[in-house]
Amino acid sequence: MRPLTAASCVVRTLAVAQGVAGVVVVARLARGRRRLPPLRPVPAPDGTISVVIPARDEAARIGPCLRAVRGAATVNEVIVVDDGSSDGTAEVAASLGAKVVTAGPLPAGWVGKQWALREGVAAAGGDVVVTLDADARPEPGLFGALAGALERYDLVSAAPRFVCDGVLEQALHASMLATLVYRFGPVGPASPPPPHRVVANGQCLAFRRARMSEADGFALVRDRMTDDVALARCLAGRGWSVGFLDAGGLLEVDMHDSVRELWREWGRSLPLRDVTGPGWQAADLAVIWLTGALPVLRLAAGRPTGLDLALLAVRLLLTGALRGSYRGPGAGLLLSPLLDPASAFRLTQATLRPVRTWRGRTYPAVSGGARPARPGRNADR
Repeated sequence: MRPLTAASCVVRTLAVAQGVAGVVVVARLARGRRRLPPLRPVPAPDGTISVVIPARDEAARIGPCLRAVRGAATVNEVIVVDDGSSDGTAEVAASLGAKVVTAGPLPAGWVGKQWALREGVAAAGGDVVVTLDADARPEPGLFGALAGALERYDLVSAAPRFVCDGVLEQALHASMLATLVYRFGPVGPASPPPPHRVVANGQCLAFRRARMSEADGFALVRDRMTDDVALARCLAGRGWSVGFLDAGGLLEVDMHDSVRELWREWGRSLPLRDVTGPGWQAADLAVIWLTGALPVLRLAAGRPTGLDLALLAVRLLLTGALRGSYRGPGAGLLLSPLLDPASAFRLTQATLRPVRTWRGRTYPAVSGGARPARPGRNADR
């Protein structure tokens, strides 16, 4: 028997690591067989519903969102929180019938979105509050469905159907979305994950106003760039029941205007760096590189292993499962696996060099990335 060389040891170790990562991914994807059904419209819920939309320089995109919300009979009030816009966002919102709240000066230690949401919740009068990003396009039945889901959950996050402009944008978006599914499993898990692995979509959240106000939830995560996941994990750790549900039939989101913006903005937040500990960050990166990027790179080089081919087959199955996540799924979705190395690179880049700049504001780095901020003496300013 020939002695093992250093190179052969590396190859064997890599194969074992890839096999372990593959088992982890398959186990996570298998949860999709038991996931909860998508949200459906329900009869008018008990109580009143307020919709809160934080907005900073969203004049060009907020119109369709407001027109859709104003057309929902179950919504009692629509509040747009103008977070220091310079493009006439407040005027557009007011002309479309929204109640406009001007966010106060941003306190030290706060990220703008959390501050705007806290101001909006304080101004709301509904029993239930639904928060939407300005690029959301809700169907009228969404709000009753969310209110109904709050009979089971304390905080509900809705996964939308995405709108992509062009083949390349859809391909890159679907590849980036696959990195989330590989790390956390499909939307709508039947069993809640542990608090430190909970995920959420801040484009659409629902909760009972009184309970959120009592917890002062947005103050708890006031300094986090990954505000949605930070809020969900923090509240789950405090005993809240958090649901991440499929609302693709009731909500569409047109996130970005170009491939460049998608690469820059969504790629910035994908690692969840400021809410995830270093150990989990390393493990997540390893899973993405070993099971997503490496098989494609080896296939391109003409040297795929049997395990690579099996992992590529799993990825193609996921591609089919993601059809319902897009309006007009097409060639971009089919081509998305080819961009998995690029998505793995962007995920690594954003993990190692986090960006804390958004819409003209730069926020200081936070310490203890996995721990949500706690309210201090100035939390109620």
